[in-house]
Amino acid sequence: MDNIRGSALMVAAMLGFAFEDMFIKLIADALHVGEILILLGGAGGIVFAILARAYGDTLWSRDLLQPAVLIRNAGEVIGTLGFVTAIALTPISSASAILQATPLAVTIGAALFLGETVGWRRWLAVCIGLFGVLLVLRPGLDGFDANSLFAVQGVIGLAIRDLATRRVPAGVTSRQLATYAFLILVPTGATVMLVTGTPMVMPVPINIARLTGAVIVGVAAYYMLVAATRIGQLSLIAPFRYTRLVFALTIGFVVFDENPDALTLLGAAIIVTSGIYTLWREARLRRTSLASKPAL
Repeated sequence: MDNIRGSALMVAAMLGFAFEDMFIKLIADALHVGEILILLGGAGGIVFAILARAYGDTLWSRDLLQPAVLIRNAGEVIGTLGFVTAIALTPISSASAILQATPLAVTIGAALFLGETVGWRRWLAVCIGLFGVLLVLRPGLDGFDANSLFAVQGVIGLAIRDLATRRVPAGVTSRQLATYAFLILVPTGATVMLVTGTPMVMPVPINIARLTGAVIVGVAAYYMLVAATRIGQLSLIAPFRYTRLVFALTIGFVVFDENPDALTLLGAAIIVTSGIYTLWREARLRRTSLASKPAL
C-alpha cells in the first residue's frame, strides 16, 4: 500500500512540475527570464521559510555553509537558469525530453566524482540515453536549435544538485534546502538582468495570476515529491518521475499547439527507457550489496 501511495504522490508531483513549467512558458512572452527567476525565487523562498519555521526549523545554521550545501545551491542556479531559459525559448516538449536525461548525468557524476562503481550495463544504458539526447538536439542538422543547449545546461546543473544532496549534512532539513534553493534565484535573476541591461516591468494581472499558480503548484509538487520518496520504496517509485514527460507532451500539444516530430519522440523514448533501466539496475545492485553484508 505504501508503494501505491508513493507512486501516486510521485505522479501527482510530476503533474505539478509540468503545470509549473506551463505557467513559466506562458509568462515568458511578457517577462524576462531574469525577472521570472527573481519573482519565483522570492515567492518560493518566502513560502518555504514560513513552512520551515512552522515545523520548528531554524532559518540559519552553520551547516548551511558546508561545501555540499554550497555546491548544491550552485547546481540549483545553473540548472534552474538553464531549464527556465530553455522553456522560454524552445518547445516545452523538447526541453522536457532533454531534462529526462538528468538521472543519466547523475550516474556519470557518481562514477567520476563520488567513486561509485558503475558496471558496463549502466555505462551502456547511459551511452544509449545520451544518443537519445542527440536525437532530440540534432546538432549539425536542419532541425538543430542552439537554444536547446540551455536544457542541457539544466541537466548538468540539476545533476550537480542531486549529487551534492547526497553529501548534505543530516542536520539540514529539506525545508531549509528548499528555502535557500529558491532564495538564491533572486540574486541570480538580478545578475542576469544587470548583464543583459533589461529593466524590471510590472506584470499585468493575468501574469501575476500565472506567477501565483507557478509558486503554488511548484511548492505542492516539491512536497509531494519528498513525501513520495519517504513513503514508498525508491526503486519502485523513481521510474514514475518520467510521467513528467507525458504531461509535458500533453500540455505542449493542448496549450502551445506543439507537435513533436518522430525524431524527438524517438529520442525521448530512448532517454526514458535508458533512465528507467539505470534506476532499476542501481536499485538491484544496492539490494545485492545490502544482502551480502554480514548481520551484526
